[in-house]
Amino acid sequence: MNPSDLSSKALLDLNEVRIDPAWAMRVPSTLALRRQVIAFSFVDEHVCIAHAKPLDSACMGALQKHLKKPLRLFQAEPDSLRETLKRIYSNQASTQVRSTTEEGETAVALCDELLNAAMMQQASDLHLDPGPNETLIRLRVDGVLHDYRPLPAAAHAGMISRFKVLANMDIAERRAPQDGRFRFETGDNRIIDIRVASLPTRHGERMTLRFLASQTESLTLERLGMEASDLERFNESILRPHGMILITGPTGSGKSTTLYAGLRRLISQGSYNVITIEDPIEYEMERVGQVEVDSSDKVSFSKALRSVLRHDPDIVMIGEIRDHETADVAIKSALTGHLVMSTVHTNSAASAITRLADMQIDRFLIAATIRMAVAQRLVRKLCRHCRKPRPLTEAEAIALGHPDAAGSEVFDAGGCHFCANHGYVGRLGLFEMLVIDQELSRMISSGADEATLTEAATERGMRRLTEDGLQKLLEGKTSVKEVLAGVSSW
Repeated sequence: MNPSDLSSKALLDLNEVRIDPAWAMRVPSTLALRRQVIAFSFVDEHVCIAHAKPLDSACMGALQKHLKKPLRLFQAEPDSLRETLKRIYSNQASTQVRSTTEEGETAVALCDELLNAAMMQQASDLHLDPGPNETLIRLRVDGVLHDYRPLPAAAHAGMISRFKVLANMDIAERRAPQDGRFRFETGDNRIIDIRVASLPTRHGERMTLRFLASQTESLTLERLGMEASDLERFNESILRPHGMILITGPTGSGKSTTLYAGLRRLISQGSYNVITIEDPIEYEMERVGQVEVDSSDKVSFSKALRSVLRHDPDIVMIGEIRDHETADVAIKSALTGHLVMSTVHTNSAASAITRLADMQIDRFLIAATIRMAVAQRLVRKLCRHCRKPRPLTEAEAIALGHPDAAGSEVFDAGGCHFCANHGYVGRLGLFEMLVIDQELSRMISSGADEATLTEAATERGMRRLTEDGLQKLLEGKTSVKEVLAGVSSW
């Protein structure tokens, strides 16, 4: 049987599919919209095609001409297909994938293509990395970099200039790093804030675009991956009228996202005066005063915090506590009736206490203000359609700190048309929540070290990062590889 005649039996809901832009954008928008078809993935050496109506030989021939691979057909649910086509092609009616600039690629068309590709993949970052002969385009999806496609070196300068114009950067300055930002409207009418940074390198300016969603309706605590018991502890801590909540973890572990979700929960349950100090503002929130730290140091965290306290806030969120001055003002704010939420860079929940002590904050002040310290990591979620079961090996169980779990059923990543053949879709958090009660507060004041605090908290029901990871493994939510990578620095 010809592979192009293969078709799935059930209607495919494209809302559950992660579209691969490298294939979707090879089909001209005019063809895709007129014939209601979309190339959405590449699996088992076949390009997956979603369609609503039967495709005639002329349409099949046109698709083969542009894709140059065997096709596998999937009949799609009509409404989801229309919505997907609108989302993908509304912003780029004439943008097409070509191999050389001589075929008509303009800087505007290329930049539009890259932005749409990033939106399709739900990427957090877009990288333009120049080399001697070509520019490598990469997308960071679920924390992992994926190659999108190389472009001719001749196209690089035009793309850099186009993004600089959009971000209000100086297009004539090519020897100094620059920063800027702009907004982009997606095909489904979402507004995305994009932060742009350029850096001079040997072969030209390297550029990174960071995508910051400006709409936060889906940013809730329930979607972060907290287990029910952890969610209850977190809710109880943030609802206390004053004190400090600290989220810890390495860069890119989702600390800011957890803070925003906590703020949304508070705002939904009461009337509060909320002010944030951020670098940069990652999400725009209604009913929240958001202050952005100035890179020239005219508005630093500590300066902004001192000013913010004159505006009668109930809740203050500080993007990060980096130095003694910021920590000192934050601690005093928590002592004087404010709820302060912030982040610090440490590996475990208990080490947040040590970090504040290292910033020359008296331990009795730390003990009096800290209500909760949360360590977190992000791991990729397995695609539920193609995950593959197997027993947990003895070596893996030992590495996770639970030898008795050997033989338990866990899952590895597969690859299918739902997940763009990656095996993973989205991310979730691993959490370690240290709730400071009177006994732990007394121990902090008396100078207890991290190991002693962690042991005491574990006896009170705190789950370690490895334990939360093991739980999510056994539930089939993620893989051993992801959990071990996530907790390796713990």
